[in-house]
Amino acid sequence: MKQRLLTPGPTPVPEETLLELAKPMIFHRTAEFRALLGEVLADLQKIFVTKHAIVPLTSSGTGALEAALANSVPAGAKVICLIAGRFGERWKNIAKAFNIESINVTVPYGQAVQPDQLAKALGDHPDATAVCATLSETSTGVGHDIAAFGKLVATTPALFIVDSISGLGAMECRTDDWQIDMNCTGSQKALMMPPGLAFLSVSDKAWTAIDKNPNPRTFYFDLRKARKNLETNDTPYTPAHTLIRAMRVSLKKILAEGIENIWARQARYAAGARAGFQALGLELFPAQPNTALTVVKMPANIDSTVLLGKLEKQYGLKLANGQDTLKGKIIRLAHMGYIDQFDILAAIAGVELVLSEMGQPIEIGAGVAAAQRVFARC
Repeated sequence: MKQRLLTPGPTPVPEETLLELAKPMIFHRTAEFRALLGEVLADLQKIFVTKHAIVPLTSSGTGALEAALANSVPAGAKVICLIAGRFGERWKNIAKAFNIESINVTVPYGQAVQPDQLAKALGDHPDATAVCATLSETSTGVGHDIAAFGKLVATTPALFIVDSISGLGAMECRTDDWQIDMNCTGSQKALMMPPGLAFLSVSDKAWTAIDKNPNPRTFYFDLRKARKNLETNDTPYTPAHTLIRAMRVSLKKILAEGIENIWARQARYAAGARAGFQALGLELFPAQPNTALTVVKMPANIDSTVLLGKLEKQYGLKLANGQDTLKGKIIRLAHMGYIDQFDILAAIAGVELVLSEMGQPIEIGAGVAAAQRVFARC
């Protein structure tokens, strides 16, 4: 039975990228690797839509979040954290670890933080050093209006720091136009790579704040060291250079299609997935859904843990459960990166079959047909 990985990270990796990982090991302190890293970082600028430097880190995406806060915000300073789920809460938890005061703008799971809520927080806390937001809240499927947030933050001295780990490459994200000062992502989502690499773009405003920070309280994630090494397309410590070599392949695949074309395709996939699940009587969980993944509620009599177990065991379809209080209550289907419309149709078909087996009154084929109609129109 074919296994299909349809979780919002890690996501499937193209075959040609996997083959690149099978090549013999190379040494990383060479002109060959420096040229390779320079090429990868230049390609990433096109995906971030930025002219600013991209800093590579050997870590998960969370390493980029930590690096952003630890380097730019002094201990005892204040940041505004926009929280709509588990990954918004991560900003708060990182701030706490570095003795940074967090002003939390929190909405219930499934809701999105609105620009007027940020405007009020900025008015109430004019001394905030940074605003931390999430493009795609992976735990709930919410998408945030990062462009609107950026306009508000840009009129203040605060930095605008964004977690785009599950959104970059799947959702529209224009780093410079949206005035994002530090944009943080990871390799294992829409960038079609295994876990292990993180990247962040850094604006001039952010570098000024980093240079003014008297004690960045970090060693491995010291962005000033990283900037110095970037002058020669190098890294201060041993990078995951085999991943970087493989990433060149995935990035070329992305750029051959074009990032704006990918944004449009992802929107089409999201529309099809929503239509398919809704045709089965399933309700969307997020009030403001994003295009990287689709999240739906389970009927009251259906435990998503049981459904997902049957889906994987019987049909080889791996979707994601809810987290914490949402476990057993929602399912999360990714359609980012190396996932296509036929993977989405397979997921909907599998959910139909399992729901029917579990006694849910549905019309077999209704969800697949609804999704197909969307795909046929677009």
